[in-house]
Amino acid sequence: MSSERFPGIRPRQSLGRQLDMSARRFLPAALTALLLLLTATPLGLAGQPELQAASAISCVFFWSLFRPASMPPPVVFMLGLLADLLGFSPPGVGVLAMLIVHGLALRLRRGLVRQGFMVVWVVFTAVSVGAAFLTWALTCLLTFRLYPPGSAFFQAALGAGLYPPLAVLLTWAHQTLAEPERA
Repeated sequence: MSSERFPGIRPRQSLGRQLDMSARRFLPAALTALLLLLTATPLGLAGQPELQAASAISCVFFWSLFRPASMPPPVVFMLGLLADLLGFSPPGVGVLAMLIVHGLALRLRRGLVRQGFMVVWVVFTAVSVGAAFLTWALTCLLTFRLYPPGSAFFQAALGAGLYPPLAVLLTWAHQTLAEPERA
């Protein structure tokens, strides 16, 4: 009995297949959390907080655009909370920035998925600039201090420069490791 002849009848999935499909579904969130943890390790790099924010926003934008089912808002919220706990910004700033990036990626998804990489990169650069300055403005507001905007410029530039190599790696993961249809 094949499932093509009888579309309403499907064979029961084994536990191994269900675990494999779940692992593939949660791989984007796990990769983003791993990248957050790696960029939070004390490496002694100048601009490490900006690198952490730029890489997290890049991952959230990519996965929200190309695999929205694997990056729902509660997962983005948890990733933003993790970024806030690991980073140096006031609590809630990373959460809000990532949720806005996620929402923009979902809103622009229909048109961007059909475009080439350069269009997606330009749109991401604009989103990255907006997220960097939103983070800077909220940090200034919540700490009652006016910080120089240089860190926002640096974070936006890091995001724009980091997105192409990160997109190559995430595209590879999207097409091989995280593809639920291969489970």
